[in-house]
Amino acid sequence: EGNPYTWWVGKGNEKHHYWGGSGPGIQKCACGIERNCTDPRFSCNCDADHRQWRKDTGMLSYKEHLPVSQVVVGDVDRPGSEAKVSVGPVRCQGDRNYWNAASFVTSSSYLHFSTFQGETSADISFYFKTSASDGVFLENLGNTDFIKLELKSATQVSFSFDVGNGPVEIVVTSPNELNDDQWHRVSAERNVQQASLRLDQLPPAVRPAPTEGHTRLELYSQLYVGAAGGQRGFLGCIRSLRMNGVTLDLEERAKVTPGVKPGCSGHCPSYGMYCANGGKCVEKYNGYSCDCSRTAYDGPFCIKDVGAFFEEGMWLRYNFHSPGTSLKDVVSRTLLSSADPEITAPDLSLSKEELSFSFSTTKSPCVLLYISSYSQDFMAVLVKPSGNLQIRYSLGGTKEPFNIDIEHRNMANGQPHTVNVSRDGRDIVLQLDHYPPTSYSLPATSDTQFNSPKALFLGKVI
Repeated sequence: EGNPYTWWVGKGNEKHHYWGGSGPGIQKCACGIERNCTDPRFSCNCDADHRQWRKDTGMLSYKEHLPVSQVVVGDVDRPGSEAKVSVGPVRCQGDRNYWNAASFVTSSSYLHFSTFQGETSADISFYFKTSASDGVFLENLGNTDFIKLELKSATQVSFSFDVGNGPVEIVVTSPNELNDDQWHRVSAERNVQQASLRLDQLPPAVRPAPTEGHTRLELYSQLYVGAAGGQRGFLGCIRSLRMNGVTLDLEERAKVTPGVKPGCSGHCPSYGMYCANGGKCVEKYNGYSCDCSRTAYDGPFCIKDVGAFFEEGMWLRYNFHSPGTSLKDVVSRTLLSSADPEITAPDLSLSKEELSFSFSTTKSPCVLLYISSYSQDFMAVLVKPSGNLQIRYSLGGTKEPFNIDIEHRNMANGQPHTVNVSRDGRDIVLQLDHYPPTSYSLPATSDTQFNSPKALFLGKVI
């Protein structure tokens, strides 16, 4: 935040304040993105201002900003303040033909090339990746003859053609879904003897050439890559398209075609860091979105707090388990009721858990959170009458629960506070707000398993 003392200058004499392992528009080093900086208050190791040397390092891979022409380092005129900077060489990698790619942003997008000359033999190969479940990869038409490759469904690729005796279709079915936004390779071949289609490493589907009809494929239209003749086109990326040994320059054609973008780097490598608080970046073909479902936040960038206001006496309960549910459903069950269904104790024990939440209150004492179990085990976070925070663990083997008391801070001051508790066996790490984490250990007599957790209560214990 504020104006950095240090920056680098790239293409076009532009200043940049992001560093290797981070990304454009974000004033952080790699440790700030990964949240493991020497001093958690800062976003770079070098900002810790420690007596010993600290290092920030990483690759600058946003090629539009490269090369680095200058690095400016400030704030080193104080006694004992030093900086060392080294810039590595620019490295380019990848075969231009192999990575020649285009992104099809709408289902009506297409590129067109001159008619495919594949009268007696056709050899076509390419890679694709998509989130869509169907779409035409490419098509070339004649009067009645045609050749076409398409994604028929989320698990099927089809190669179809007509050489004068009716359409022939070859289909390869994948055991896994193909719309997983990963690269898949397709190769199709047709000659006077047979036709074949191969997908990834699966066995090829082969069909002998028909005994009747002409053997020459007579095509007249342009070759369409993507939507052809009003059909639903391909949504996603195609690269390394080779037809009879020639690589089609998708990238160059995409530069002058609306609805198609050159290249296929995706948006997440450049902008994924904007998905905050553990949000997952999801590629879209005209942008990206943040999946906040595994976070306690909402909104387009997972920065909007998800919370509730509790009037005194109100409470909320989440059941971890109910009859006939699998562990997959455990997290998705919500119950707002004081009724306690009679069910047998599920066979679930935790040797480690992570708990993270924020709160603000002016009332003390109060229970913030309580996790019950089918055994005698429990965990609780509460504010004592003094306004200090207390964490209680009772995992069996001890007469009294193990208490962690934070005596030196009043948490009932109406300000927002963040609590992070992480337990692995006997080791407990507690972090409050932006203070450095503190480590604790359960007593040797304590069990290390949280046996059969039952429900989580917020606001009050019933």
